[in-house]
Amino acid sequence: MATKKIWTYCFHVARLLAAVILLQTLYFKFWALPESVEIFTMLWVEPWGRIGSGLVELLAGLLLLWPATAWYGAIIAVVVMLGAIVAHVAILWINSLFFMAIITLFAAFTTIILIQKKLHVVKK
Repeated sequence: MATKKIWTYCFHVARLLAAVILLQTLYFKFWALPESVEIFTMLWVEPWGRIGSGLVELLAGLLLLWPATAWYGAIIAVVVMLGAIVAHVAILWINSLFFMAIITLFAAFTTIILIQKKLHVVKK
């Protein structure tokens, strides 16, 4: 029984960590702060890429907040973070945003694994 509690705790920590990181970056994207505009300009996708990725991250973050929909949010987060990591390695620079993308990818992937292993961390 104690093992189930540990896995449930890990599930909640992983999904909430991913959600918090995804949702806190929305301020920079939706308010068009210079750092965000500069990044998406370097990727040649300003402003539609910045706003579009912000909407997708908003969706993923909101889905991750609710345990029953965390799997969908985690899948979206993994795809978005893989894109962010590739963009940072290929075009941008390795900085704190790159490491936040790595942490978010790990947290979202952990969420998926815990759900897929049927560890009963989600009550349906």
